Amino acid sequence: MENVMISIRGLEKSYGGNQVLKGIDLDIHPGQIIGYIGPNGAGKSTTVKILCGIITEYVGEINVLGMDLRKQGIDIKRKIGYVPENGALYDLLTPNEYLSFIGTLYGIPEEKLNTRINLLLSFFGMEKNADQRMDTFSKGMKQKILIIAGILNDPEIIFLDEPLSGLDANSVILVKEMLTRLAAEGKTIFFCSHLMDVVEKISDRIILINDGKVIADGTFEELKTEKAETLEKLFANLTGNQESEFKSDVFNKAFEEN
Repeated sequence: MENVMISIRGLEKSYGGNQVLKGIDLDIHPGQIIGYIGPNGAGKSTTVKILCGIITEYVGEINVLGMDLRKQGIDIKRKIGYVPENGALYDLLTPNEYLSFIGTLYGIPEEKLNTRINLLLSFFGMEKNADQRMDTFSKGMKQKILIIAGILNDPEIIFLDEPLSGLDANSVILVKEMLTRLAAEGKTIFFCSHLMDVVEKISDRIILINDGKVIADGTFEELKTEKAETLEKLFANLTGNQESEFKSDVFNKAFEEN
């Protein structure tokens, strides 16, 4: 398992009688940006929550950073970061208070923690809001704080589940540049998003799941075809999703006068 950051074998997960994951086998290597994509309900968020130790009941074997996820979950959590789409913030706190709390949980020394918080808030243009209560923040501002919290411990693996939700165009550019820089430093990025153009541009490797199974795995150059020259078209072709095609007849009828 040398040089493998995440090893997944036979991963299955069911909720009641509904099997969401149906046997996932993957090896993820250092320095890769993984674009993990699929339709709603395909099992993307479930996979991420299992790998982060949030969901603990599953079938299969998972090693993260050479450690057994079932036996060494706490040790793994110290070395990973997680950015959820709709994470809960203690929004009566300020960014400085919240991030100091998160950093203390990770055991980051106070001086290093304060410096890192100040620099990351500045990176996202949030330094003027450092001591403002977060219940006044927009969705995008809160998302920036969640992203900072997810990388505050300098994790070796970063899991991002729709991390660009609510961000403006300039902030999306910042996050893309940040992820590229982190991957160049040998960090592993596990990136879930519905924004196909972003996934196509930043991912070293794209993993497409549908109905709980991996149906495509490779670089975009390896996966694209003459009939699917963009990731959006490839996604639609492989998942059988014709909803992405504009139905002009249906749309026009919606506005016809009776």
